[in-house]
Amino acid sequence: MKQLALDIGLAPGPTFDRFFVGTNEEALAHLRLSVGSGHNYVRSPVPTYLWGESGCGKTHLLRAAYEALREQGQSVGWLDASVSDPAAFSERWVAVIMDEVHFYNSKQQAAAFNWFINALNPASGNPRWVLAAGELPPADLPLRDDLRSRLGWGHVFQLHFLDETERRKVLRQEADARGVFLSDEVMDYMLKRFSRDLGSLMQLLGKLDSYSLREKRAITIPLLKDMLQHE
Repeated sequence: MKQLALDIGLAPGPTFDRFFVGTNEEALAHLRLSVGSGHNYVRSPVPTYLWGESGCGKTHLLRAAYEALREQGQSVGWLDASVSDPAAFSERWVAVIMDEVHFYNSKQQAAAFNWFINALNPASGNPRWVLAAGELPPADLPLRDDLRSRLGWGHVFQLHFLDETERRKVLRQEADARGVFLSDEVMDYMLKRFSRDLGSLMQLLGKLDSYSLREKRAITIPLLKDMLQHE
């Protein structure tokens, strides 16, 4: 059965606590340790690279790391494929974070390589953490050789989707937290007909909850269909 991909963006303010870990415990623990706390925290000069299919949580984790560092009062460089004019490297940065590297054009690749070289320059005496993510393992990235090799030099983690049992558990917990009843039939419909991207499923549940309150109707499959027709 064909799945419907929802055009729903990442919820604002992603955090490590809001990441549903599944089998990705090692990657999450590594990022928590790498973010650390305090201005005097010394981060590893070894870069970190996350890879996996679209929707498995890479951007969520990168944004969570970015926000955690910013909450510490730190300055961080950010680059993704939507940034057409990348900033020059700043000595104020404690880390550089690069998302969607598999989409980088030549200008973005040049900027990413420059950030990499400056961040890990031993002469500075203050190595910065490099965190990056893409949909492919480093060796398969369609990037210039020097950037591709550096992305695969350090810690590399593959992120995996939650399995159906785990997604059901998360949806049930979220529904209970909202104080709404989510029947097995509605959950079956959501899991079979929509993207397996948990972030999209969670936002679908949020929209469904709001629509249910507005319409003063229980959450059912007909209500879900009505909501989608009126969007």
